[in-house]
Amino acid sequence: MIRTMKAILGTKPSSDALPLVFFLSPKDALSRAPLAGFLNPQEREYLAQIKKEAGVKEKEVKVFVMPGSSRKIILVGTGGSSTGVMAGIAMRIAVQAAKREKVKSFGFWAGIPVQRKKTRNFYEAVAANAAMANFEFVKYKTAPEEGFAFVEEIEAIAGKPNKDIAEGLRRGLIIGEEINSCRELANTPGGDMTPRALAAHAIAVSEELGIRTTILDERKIKELGMGGVIGVSKGSIEPPQFIVQEYMNGAKTRKPIVLVGKGVTFDTGGLNLKPSNSIYEMHMDMSGGAAVIHAIRAAARLKLKKNIVGLVPAVENMPSGSSYRPGDLLRTLSGKTIEVLDTDAEGRVILADALSYAKTFNPSVVIDVATLTGAAMVALGQRYSALFSNEKKLGDHLRAIGEETGDRAWLMPLSTDYEEEIKGTFGDVANVGKTRYGGAITGAVFLWQFIKEGTAEKSKKPIRWAHLDIAPRMTTIEGEYLAKGAAGAPVMLLTRFLEEHFS
Repeated sequence: MIRTMKAILGTKPSSDALPLVFFLSPKDALSRAPLAGFLNPQEREYLAQIKKEAGVKEKEVKVFVMPGSSRKIILVGTGGSSTGVMAGIAMRIAVQAAKREKVKSFGFWAGIPVQRKKTRNFYEAVAANAAMANFEFVKYKTAPEEGFAFVEEIEAIAGKPNKDIAEGLRRGLIIGEEINSCRELANTPGGDMTPRALAAHAIAVSEELGIRTTILDERKIKELGMGGVIGVSKGSIEPPQFIVQEYMNGAKTRKPIVLVGKGVTFDTGGLNLKPSNSIYEMHMDMSGGAAVIHAIRAAARLKLKKNIVGLVPAVENMPSGSSYRPGDLLRTLSGKTIEVLDTDAEGRVILADALSYAKTFNPSVVIDVATLTGAAMVALGQRYSALFSNEKKLGDHLRAIGEETGDRAWLMPLSTDYEEEIKGTFGDVANVGKTRYGGAITGAVFLWQFIKEGTAEKSKKPIRWAHLDIAPRMTTIEGEYLAKGAAGAPVMLLTRFLEEHFS
């Protein structure tokens, strides 16, 4: 159960005791901040007395208790930036400080950004990040007597009512809740989040939202000829599931956007077993599938007038006497054969079938999302997803959205030159490259083989496609002001793309 937060917009604090958060740049005078006008004379006098002490550096937090009223004042340093991304980070800091102080609600000043047309997106980022900072994975913890510390409500206080601020807050909370639901799903241990459990979750969250969810079982997967999905799943007692979600709320003439998410609910590496220091977090190897499920749910809750399809092949990759083996040749839905050189490169094997299946929907664009390679982390660290696309315009658009939302992705090279690296000896393509170099790229080029021959209807142009390797962004890191565990990337990026894309 995700802890929900309320966000309200008013022209003054709801009570004289409401804790207040002041977002201050180094040049801001605390006593002149708009919120100071709502303090009583004694509180304002106190602020004047602590003027020198009240200065805050970027990302610094100070908390004061106002004499006489016990009202808490939280000061957060912003460094002077007014972008939505930095406002979101500042709000994360504020929410985490409020949780430490056992503050259930607080008010903050809602000014209008310099570019008024971006007001909605600015406050969407504020609210989404507030919700994200309020999340903790406590599903398996015993609650303390006083209960877990969560913020229940934030109050945006503006000089006058503003529909763009209100709409931004409303949308932001929806997106933040879906990011947190994705995080909750990815954090759930593999023993409880099996392929069938993931499929059941997809069905449950589709109810009453106009999302049609169909589950292809093992028999149907075999019947269709998805040898990649069947091959990877062979070592587990858990049967594979292929999740198909359809949200068709756009014009009938519009081709759908297809999102494909890797759904490996636990990845041991198979017979090429992972070392112990790499296996611990592998219940999160279905983070791409979780992101697809909850990006579509966000689109449905926002009532986007779009046609969207989500595909999630769900399997466990386990070692056993029935596991697929290095040297196996798997015939995929496309007819191409995959030469298995490493059973730990399983994500691309199941995505090969999913990308082929995506073409049956005659899509306007296909985006796949996967915790695909450790090589992406080596290349980029843990702050950017690796982005590949067969169309520069699409790649540039996704990268720009990432920069605007903070769900960042870095555009990587995609070239036919790399196809030699994955050319099979006994099969059409090998599931790993010939060397240990460029693993993120060869992984993307492998996937490309299963979408590049698809063409748009009545056109010789290939299907527009992008691949997001979110392995770098699978978990949160220090300095993000978020709870440890799954990060929820790239739900925010996908949601904005779904809204902005026109086929």
